[in-house]
This record gives sequence, C-alpha cells and structure tokens, in this order.
Amino acid sequence: MSKKSVLILCGGGPAPGINTVISTVAKAFLKDNYRVLGLHEGFKGIFDENPQIKEFDFFHADRIFSRGGSTLIMSRFKPKNEKLNTSLFIDNNVKLLVSIGGDDTASTANRITGFLKKEGISIANIHVPKTIDNDLPLPDRNPTFGFHSAKDEGVRIGNTTYEDARTSQNWFVMSTMGRSAGHLAFGIAASCHYPMMIIPEMFDRTSITFDKVVRMVISSMIKRKIENINYGVALISEGVFHNMPDSELNKCDIKFTYDDHGHPELGNVSKAHIFNMLVQKKLKELGIDIKSRPVELGYELRCCRPIGFDLTLCTVLGLGVKKLFDEGKSGCMVTANSRGEITPLFLSEIQDENGKIAPRLVDINSELAELCFQNLFYVGEDDYENAKKYLDNPSDYDFNKILTEK
Repeated sequence: MSKKSVLILCGGGPAPGINTVISTVAKAFLKDNYRVLGLHEGFKGIFDENPQIKEFDFFHADRIFSRGGSTLIMSRFKPKNEKLNTSLFIDNNVKLLVSIGGDDTASTANRITGFLKKEGISIANIHVPKTIDNDLPLPDRNPTFGFHSAKDEGVRIGNTTYEDARTSQNWFVMSTMGRSAGHLAFGIAASCHYPMMIIPEMFDRTSITFDKVVRMVISSMIKRKIENINYGVALISEGVFHNMPDSELNKCDIKFTYDDHGHPELGNVSKAHIFNMLVQKKLKELGIDIKSRPVELGYELRCCRPIGFDLTLCTVLGLGVKKLFDEGKSGCMVTANSRGEITPLFLSEIQDENGKIAPRLVDINSELAELCFQNLFYVGEDDYENAKKYLDNPSDYDFNKILTEK
C-alpha cells in the first residue's frame, strides 16, 4: 500500500489567500508524514484519465504562502455525467479531499465523496469556504477569506481614482464585483469617501431599473454642484446589474452574448461603461455639462497579494483542516471565529429546503450602513430650490424618494 495522501483542489474564481490555505494544509500534513497532492483544473481533474497533479514538498509550500493567485490552476467545471477517475484516489491512497471554493464547490465535493463511498472507497472531505464577495453566511458574520485583501486593493485603486477626479475636476462612474451582495462596493465606497454608492440591498422597497440608478448618480452630481464641488466618484455594485429583470437589460442597447441557459453573459461587458454611457446620455438630455468616465474594478482584485488579515485567517483555516480531519470530521466546511476557534459548518445547517444557500447581504438597516449613507451626497427636499437651476423636477432626483418609488 502506498503512503497515505491528501488531495487539494480549487474551484470557482481566485481569491487572495488561496495559496496561504494550500501552503498551510501542505505543511501540516507533510509534518504528519502524508503525501500532499495538488490537482490542477479543479473537479475537471477528477474526471480526467490523465489528471495534472502537483506533488508538494516543504520548499514549494513555503514559497507560495504569501503569494496572490493560486499555485493550482482553477476551474468552474461542474460534473454532469462524466465518469469519475476512481483510480486517482485508489492508486494514491487518498484519505482526505480538501476543496477550496464557494458553496457549489463544497456540495460537489460532498457528492463525489458520497459516490466514492458507494464504490467502497472511504475518503473524508473538508471544504475551505472562499469568496471575495463575502456573501457566504458564516457564523457570527465572520468574513470569507480574500474579501479584506480584495477590498484593500479596491481601496488602493479607488483612492487613486478619486484623486484623479479631484485633480481633473471630473466624475468617474465605477463598478465593482459582487454578484449577489454589495459588501465589496460598500467597503470600498465608504473607505474612499465616495459621494455616491449604489448596492442591490438598497432596493428593498422598490425594483431596480437603469433609470433609477442613473438618477441616483445624477442626484449626487447635482448636490455637489450646488455645494460648488465639481468632481466625484459614484460606485455601483455589479449586483445591481445582476438583479435587474431581463426587460431592463433589453433597454440598454448592448448586444449581449448568451450562455447555454439563455442568460446574458454579463461578465463579457463592462458594467461601468454601460452605466456611464447611460448617465452621459441623461446629462445631455438635461443640458448639464458634467464629464464622467468609466472605471471597472473586477479581475484586478482577485489575485492580489493577501494582506495580513487574510494571511492570518487562511493560516488558521489551513490548520483547522488538519484539526477537523484528526477529529474524524468530514463533509463540512472549516470556519474560524474572531477568537481563532475552529468549528465545522455543515451545508445542511445553512441550506434551505431546496438545498439553496441564501447569500449574506449587507445589513442595510444597520447603524453602520445608516452612518455611511449619511456621508453620501444627494438631492433632498432642502435642495429643491437650488437644484431647479439644473433640474426641472428636482423631486425626481431625490435619493430617498427614488428608493421608495412604486
């Protein structure tokens, strides 16, 4: 019988700290005399007759722990009816599958180890939850790894953009990642003192339309004009785009490509460009001369070097994988609270009756959110008289009224 081994794979998109997790898991198991194998291309490698495998030694693990990106090639591959390469697990005497990714990656790992068990191959699986969107419902609202590093990089770029706006007396319309939740946009906009941020959670009392988003951006521009401030940045979460009905997407004059399910492939277009184009179109209709330019914050954030917070968190999570494995735990996610205590989180604890996991959203009614929204610039009832210099109907651009429109 060959030496016992651990198999590590990464699913979905990159997040800062993946290499820290891989490195920590590798070091912990190498110390315990295991072979540590990294599988390239995520789950695709499990269904490949000739999988690409990277065997780790201490020196490789030690080189990568503080690097951005992933030493293992990632993939969004989701198995359908492909034949599982069971020999990969048997020939290498794999005792643990470590998956790093979102909830889809976790559930796929569960299904694979469940199938292997039916084939008489008993393997534990432990998942390390990862997303820069910070939208997994971890206990005590603990952050997902990679979020703080991505936010930090976003703030670095965001501050430079704001400085450009101030220097050139222009506006920028910025968009950033966050398919379901606005945590990243909220964190960047609040940190950079942007006069306007728009996240999907704000639309809890009204539907999301392009017209409302455009009017909110222009509301900020007019409020600043009233106060003789001729620059700014409006940050819009891409989740605003993803939460719009198809009828709205058909209005924006963009020729989308579509996936196999008939959904527009929004990742192929710049959301900032679309929003900026619509803002400029509306400003021309209003006869208002304000220049704005688009800035898309996207893939730049995913592979940056992890900051100290994520280096610590990912190290603790990697060590937590070994702890849970030694305790005989399987089919769970590893989580660490603010005191660094490791606890297993099972998918069944956070799934609804249909097996879906509701994303963790920005708490729009929290004191933190309310205080940050007070720092925004937008037209309110007290500004109507001054706003009439630019707008025939200032109430149409009242930020709070837009968010309660029926």
